[in-house]
Amino acid sequence: MSMKHDRKDSGLASAVAAAALIAALVSGCAVGPNYHRPSAPVPQRFKEAEGWKPAEPREAASGTDWWSVYDDATLDSLEKQIDISNQTLKQSEAQWREAVAVVAQARAGYFPTIGVAASGTRSGGPGASAESVGAGAAAAPISIPKNLFELEGTASWDLDLWGKIRRTVEGDIASARVSEADLAAARLSAQATLASDYIELRVTDEQQQLLDETVEAYKRSLQITENQYKVGVAAKTDVITAETQLEGAESQQIAVGVTRATLEHAIAVLIGKPPGDFTLPRAKLGTLVPVAPIGVPSALLERRPDIAAAERQMAAANAQIGVAIAAYFPDLTLNGSYGFANSVVSGLVTAPNNLWSFGGAATDTLLDFGARPAQVRQARAAYDAAVANYRQTVLAAFQQVEDELATLRILEQQVQVQEQTVKDANLAVQLTLNQYKAGTVAYTSVITAQTIALGDAQTLLTIRQNRLVASVTLIEALGGGWNAASLGTSTGTAAELAAKEAASPPQ
Repeated sequence: MSMKHDRKDSGLASAVAAAALIAALVSGCAVGPNYHRPSAPVPQRFKEAEGWKPAEPREAASGTDWWSVYDDATLDSLEKQIDISNQTLKQSEAQWREAVAVVAQARAGYFPTIGVAASGTRSGGPGASAESVGAGAAAAPISIPKNLFELEGTASWDLDLWGKIRRTVEGDIASARVSEADLAAARLSAQATLASDYIELRVTDEQQQLLDETVEAYKRSLQITENQYKVGVAAKTDVITAETQLEGAESQQIAVGVTRATLEHAIAVLIGKPPGDFTLPRAKLGTLVPVAPIGVPSALLERRPDIAAAERQMAAANAQIGVAIAAYFPDLTLNGSYGFANSVVSGLVTAPNNLWSFGGAATDTLLDFGARPAQVRQARAAYDAAVANYRQTVLAAFQQVEDELATLRILEQQVQVQEQTVKDANLAVQLTLNQYKAGTVAYTSVITAQTIALGDAQTLLTIRQNRLVASVTLIEALGGGWNAASLGTSTGTAAELAAKEAASPPQ
């Protein structure tokens, strides 16, 4: 009896070894096209960068974040809160973790599924096996209830002969990288939006200061006009006109508060705080417009997370072609079990109660009325769409960089002209006011000069704001210092955010 069971166990071991050998031999076979990154339209140079040198080119110091080029402590503090508190970023990070879990599920398909089952049954009744009681013709069949207890371990293994599982894993890994690149893009977008909102808020503070000074100047003009009227050298209309101008400036002074409050609320939401609990005191912003070094156009393919996401989408779509083609081939699964069965629980797990089985199953579809060819066509079409999306994303990226380079170049020229315009307008106000005091010009000339000066000063602030926002947008268009090589690494955006999430206190 012992030798018999030894032969059975030896046969089972040989069968398992043979199955492992078969799996190893076919592991290199995976149907479908291997992925190669398609070409994209990449220019040799940035057209708008030629003949123009940024006034203050700066790059964030090694180990620091891109917004450090603005040298603003408040902005730096706000930007660091995005990683910890921004809810949109938390959503993207959770979606990345979901994609990583999908990869782990797919990789589990490489290995056998192992399980255990235990059962106990008691059967009887007229239909059960009967035994005779008595002798001869008088014997009467009776049903004796029987017990059966089983303990069995099972294993099932899809050999993945044609690479369906491998292509699935390949696609899921690419999809996880898409999710990680999307997370990096969401993070960069939130950082750039915060920087832009902060710049606009600070420019609004300067506009508020301008209007405060303008209101004080108009009050002095009104006082001059009233004094002129009292001594009889000015008409009542001059006083009314001065009052109207002052009231108009005061109205603008009040209206600025709406813009500032809206921007402050937007910043609060970006850093994950209720707007009612967040306040930014008024302050001035630096006048310099730092611009990050541009680099060569081809580097943009690795530095922008949206381009990296589009490229990984192509890889995922390419893998799905292999999955669809694998459906043409039979699926081979190995199944085995080993266990014990007996009518009593006592002594169940002993050699005499041993039982085992081993076998394989091959399944294939003979007729599906064109379903599989349609699935392959669908997968190839999805890949073609992903290629087109990738190339369009690259084109849009180069357009954005060229747009911001042109904006900065042109606004740099405009701000120089506008600064001189403001100086001339302020001089014109002073001269016209002196002429009015001397009685050589009408008060309407003073009103006109003051209105022009205020408009020119506001235009200069708008140009400054546009230049600073354009510099932020250019840094964002250049990837903000991000690099596709960080995908799937411990230094990547996703790993960095996960570490910060783990270190942050519960909210």
